[in-house]
Amino acid sequence: MGAIEVALDPARELAPPPIVTLRRTVSGALEEDLGRGDITSWATVPADARGGASVRAREACVLSGMPVVCEVFRQLDEGVEIELLAAEGSRLEPGAEVARLRGSSRSLLAGERVALNFLQRMSGVATLTRAHVDALPAGSRTRIADTRKTTPGLRALERYAVRCGGGHNHRDDLSSAVMIKDNHIAACGGLERAIERARTQAPHTSRIECEVDTPEQLTRALAAGADIILLDNFSNEAVAKAVVECAGRALLEASGGIDLARVAALAGAGVDVISVGALTHSARAVDLGLDWED
Repeated sequence: MGAIEVALDPARELAPPPIVTLRRTVSGALEEDLGRGDITSWATVPADARGGASVRAREACVLSGMPVVCEVFRQLDEGVEIELLAAEGSRLEPGAEVARLRGSSRSLLAGERVALNFLQRMSGVATLTRAHVDALPAGSRTRIADTRKTTPGLRALERYAVRCGGGHNHRDDLSSAVMIKDNHIAACGGLERAIERARTQAPHTSRIECEVDTPEQLTRALAAGADIILLDNFSNEAVAKAVVECAGRALLEASGGIDLARVAALAGAGVDVISVGALTHSARAVDLGLDWED
């Protein structure tokens, strides 16, 4: 078995996906995959056959998704027993055993693909997130955050995977925060007007974030009193200058065109948040498999 190392900051609690969302998402996936039933298992495996299987990592990765795997088999057959052998957020080496399953052979076979689809996808997101977090300089207070560029219907699970990788979540949905983007500015007639209207209309509990595309817009957003300013597609040098100009008057978030090579420089410049859409929209599924055991 490969070595397993817990990657998460022990001071951070890893909040699971909302149970209602988890159940609904898994139910839809099972309905999609099972159709009218697993005719191959029905035709080849006796109804009373029992078996066991092991979930293993086939490449180095960060684990995320075992609560979803458990829900898949809970919905299929509550008699399936699952022994968890690795923690969510753990770094796994190739060959590391993640879990052991035992129960009806038909149930194990019916749930295999759906369970692995979730596990491979979510572990891929966690692995890519951990790579970005690891790229931060030692002692950095900068946060790596996701964006709303998530797979439709899977946002809660993908954002949980980001947390497994040590990252943070941006706003969950359009109702979660005031975030003024370029099209809002164009639609309402100007940056200052957008911030002023948001200050008047938004709940008193909401901070106001404004996206800016140029240093001149940054100066205007600061003067207008934005609480958080998103620096959209700023170069590393422009971000460093923005941090100096801001001087702590607002939180600064760098976003747009972010890759691993830029993380250290942006964090070193003193930006508060680096948001990376690629964590969810470009993470590849990592290779974990379910192997049958006699």
